[in-house]
Amino acid sequence: MAGVAPARLEWGHDTIEVRPVSGLRAATLLLATVATGLMAGLFAAFAYAVLPGLARVDDRAFVAAMRAVNQAILNGWFALCFGGALVCTLAAVLLHLPAASRTPLPWLVAALVLYGLVLAVTVAVNVPLNDRLDAGAAAGVDPARLRAAFEGGWVRWNVARAVLNTAALGCLGWASLVARAPGG
Repeated sequence: MAGVAPARLEWGHDTIEVRPVSGLRAATLLLATVATGLMAGLFAAFAYAVLPGLARVDDRAFVAAMRAVNQAILNGWFALCFGGALVCTLAAVLLHLPAASRTPLPWLVAALVLYGLVLAVTVAVNVPLNDRLDAGAAAGVDPARLRAAFEGGWVRWNVARAVLNTAALGCLGWASLVARAPGG
């Protein structure tokens, strides 16, 4: 943004200059960060609260609860966040390509790759496990057998999604900071 002087912030003995970021780039980066943060929070909440809670219930209740969650989560809000994180992060990458300074670009690309891995794990592992659980329950397979085939893998890969998603969020946060730093 030509003609706008950077703000000067005093921090102890240091002075930090913060320069304005183009409105569209900043808004897109903010939306990517929020959507990615919401997804990281969802996967993390499953890892540290929902799944440990479900580990305490019997097999029939576990299968019923996971099936109910898997059906309920397929809604517009989930789709907006799940897809929005990808679309907004990709848009942030593309909008920073022609920027005068590409300092945030490596962090944006890292976030995009990490979130892409989240999508890959979801599509390749978690969704097929969900589908097998649903099909097995509908076919009357013993809940203990269904749970044994489902729970361990789903939990492990959900933790992987939580870690990857949180790392993507960290990259987006860092990209936001370096985009506003002098030379960013």
